[in-house]
Amino acid sequence: MGPTPQSSRRSRRRHWTALLGATALAVTAGGVLVAPAAAVAAAVDVDFPTHCVPPPIAGIPPIDGTTTGKITVDDATPQVGDTVTVTYTVVKPAASNPTDLALPADIMTPTGMVTLGGAQTGGVTVAGPKKNDPVPGKGPFPSFSMTGTFTVTAPGAITLSPGDYNIHTSYILELDTPCTVTAPPAPVSETITAGDNPPANTRAISLGSASGAPGAAVTVTGSDFTPGATVTLAGRSGSAQTADTATVTANAQGGFSGSLAVADRTTTGVVAYEGGAWSADKGAGPVAYVVLDDTPVPDGSQKLTTTVKAGTLSMAQAGDAVQLSAVDFGTGGASTGTLKTVTVKDFRGGPAGWSLTGKVTDFTGPGAKIDAGKLSWTPACATDAGSPSTCRAGSAGVVGTAGATLASAPDATLTGGEFTADARLSLDVPAFTPPGTYAGVLTLTLT
Repeated sequence: MGPTPQSSRRSRRRHWTALLGATALAVTAGGVLVAPAAAVAAAVDVDFPTHCVPPPIAGIPPIDGTTTGKITVDDATPQVGDTVTVTYTVVKPAASNPTDLALPADIMTPTGMVTLGGAQTGGVTVAGPKKNDPVPGKGPFPSFSMTGTFTVTAPGAITLSPGDYNIHTSYILELDTPCTVTAPPAPVSETITAGDNPPANTRAISLGSASGAPGAAVTVTGSDFTPGATVTLAGRSGSAQTADTATVTANAQGGFSGSLAVADRTTTGVVAYEGGAWSADKGAGPVAYVVLDDTPVPDGSQKLTTTVKAGTLSMAQAGDAVQLSAVDFGTGGASTGTLKTVTVKDFRGGPAGWSLTGKVTDFTGPGAKIDAGKLSWTPACATDAGSPSTCRAGSAGVVGTAGATLASAPDATLTGGEFTADARLSLDVPAFTPPGTYAGVLTLTLT
């Protein structure tokens, strides 16, 4: 099973450049599209000893072997209060198929934990899709990836290490192969550095299990809720709340531990919140949770399944050169034009939003330059019908070398869609700027 496609908002970047040709005396300038190399996350593969226990029906002893794991994140420099998406990839499992029976494709559901250390401690529950290549009898289990989220509660360096994981197989019988880290914690695979912005909401929850049979109860533990508040525990299916709910009361320290029976087979996560309805300001989660489909297939029937594959975050431009209007020597003033339309496609799924920003160099010409701070824009953004996210245009103002936001979409339980962004451009050319052609490079970055 290959890794789930991820996209990061900061650690993976796609840079595109558009050349703006600005003319002082109606001289046209050409341009070239340039694509600098994307930033690469610093995550590394780590090996750690693992103790795996095959299902009792296999009749074989525990397996002590080595797991190769890797942790990646969508944001390596978050602020306190931000939600970070974590991906735990078991590059090489320690366990193999414990039976002589070949296992077909798409019958393995992995779950696991990621261990936090440094400035913030605890664990992150992660879960993967029911997706795998066929496994021959006694053959090695394939690589798989699991994702989850956590809220940053402390500034500083936070380490992430692979933790325990479980391989659940749904074929003939429902079987589990749990694998635990022999000498926890495992080596650090990824380190992020959190800023110290004060959090707007530090409520957090964790689950006692990342999966269960339909109707099974999962323990939900919470912290930093309002002391004495009634807290609703609820299942989530994408961005929608399911019918699975329960209530608990936060203690004097704002903590609680409650039980939620999760029966809805479409559940993707669990949330907890204060008040009569979900609110990001008074809630926590979602934390990944999978309902294992153990429905028996009646005689004479065939069970049909399909998989929705996550895609990528990408952008494309309608062109790579913008010709701004001419201005007169001695008068100067606004040299105007329109940014070539940028199309953003977010086919990742999951909770991460995106941001499209731009910054510009000085405009250089014949023996002189026009400062980058003279370029302003008025952004616009449109969302295609049916998109889960809604695009937000950036604020009108100076672009400059520091940069500004062209468009963005916020984090949400389920994000995605297609969007178009553009902007009206205006370069304030000083009076008596020497005649000639002046050009600057506007770099757009999608994160």
